[in-house]
Amino acid sequence: MAQAQTLSAEQSDPRVMGWMEGFPPPPDKLITQPDSNYFSFPKLRWSVCHLREFLPTEQISRGLGAPVALDYLPPAQFADERQAIDKLTFKPLNSDASMTWQESLLANYTDGILILHKGRVVYERYFGCLKEDGKHAAMSMTKSVTGLLGEILVAEGVLDDALLVRDIIPEIGSSAFASATVRQVMDMTTGVQYSENYSDPEADIWRYSAAASPFPKPEGYKGPNGYWEYLQQVRPEGTHGDAFHYKTINSDMLGWIISRVTGKSVTELASDRLWRRMGAEQDAYQTVDGKGVPFAGGGISAGLRDLGRLGLLMLNEGSIHGNRLFPADVVKKIKAGGDPTKFSGYPTIPNGSYTSQWWVFHNSHGAFAARGVHGQTIYVDPTADMVLVRFASFPRAQNGFIDPTSLPAYQAVAEYLMSKE
Repeated sequence: MAQAQTLSAEQSDPRVMGWMEGFPPPPDKLITQPDSNYFSFPKLRWSVCHLREFLPTEQISRGLGAPVALDYLPPAQFADERQAIDKLTFKPLNSDASMTWQESLLANYTDGILILHKGRVVYERYFGCLKEDGKHAAMSMTKSVTGLLGEILVAEGVLDDALLVRDIIPEIGSSAFASATVRQVMDMTTGVQYSENYSDPEADIWRYSAAASPFPKPEGYKGPNGYWEYLQQVRPEGTHGDAFHYKTINSDMLGWIISRVTGKSVTELASDRLWRRMGAEQDAYQTVDGKGVPFAGGGISAGLRDLGRLGLLMLNEGSIHGNRLFPADVVKKIKAGGDPTKFSGYPTIPNGSYTSQWWVFHNSHGAFAARGVHGQTIYVDPTADMVLVRFASFPRAQNGFIDPTSLPAYQAVAEYLMSKE
């Protein structure tokens, strides 16, 4: 954390740090596996663009067809719009000092940012490790892809969200998940024991990571092997349906349910239902455990523009490029949000809710988002007809450290774009 406090975005830029440069790189510039420190800051700022060099992955194929290009403003207008947006000012939450949009990008260690308005790209920039043909870790935005796939299956009658998990996955056994409904899993209102405090070395997240590691288990290891074995031994904590608790194991439970009812992995389904049909320009990839099970709670890496396409799908309620990919009711259900009375503990989202693995703000613009640690977001603003996608490598994981700058910045851009209509 001392480094996190002293190295700015410019100072920690991977090109400035010299990570992995040279043939071979100097020993002090190597970032390797299995040292397992590749996700510590400032190495993080290089690693988010290179996950498949550390972990095995499975492809989310875009297929062999030609990509469908995004629509851009004419070059001169695009350049003018970038200058205008960079100069926008706003006040961060709980601050009297103004900040420009350009300053906010550096404050939040932005690696890539894309803004679409009325279906056209009006702003696009790349920093740090990311180039326009690169891929970046989506972190927990992966959950929203998993949740979207689940909601599509519910809308199409393939998945009954009122069923209990044990009705679909009998081998879940006596796990706390057994008596939860599919909907409770989708909305993370399950009563399951799992702590996700990244700063606590004894938190369950690290035991989960040990189970999921695709590498040989250390001598004497007696824990579960793989995501699904871990889910089979989860103990109860609280009561199903009482409250929202953000716990990644729900996403992997949903991934297992999706795979069971469709006979496909979440990577295959994401390819079939999204990437191949939305005109994606790049394959994505998703990390897997030692048994080849994709990490449904955080394993996707993808291109910035392709997540822009995903955002357009959500903005346009299942349609893109004139083609309908899934029923409009899917997005209408997500936009409506979960039960706000079950949502607490997120001061930067005071009126929010969570449903189908998406965050819903319940603000005046009806915004909702996919979000991931270290600053990842697909922010959809229906009132402004805007989609904003950001990749970042902020030194600290929790978005609560980034929201005070990010959320007012998004609102400022939305209001600016609306003023031009």
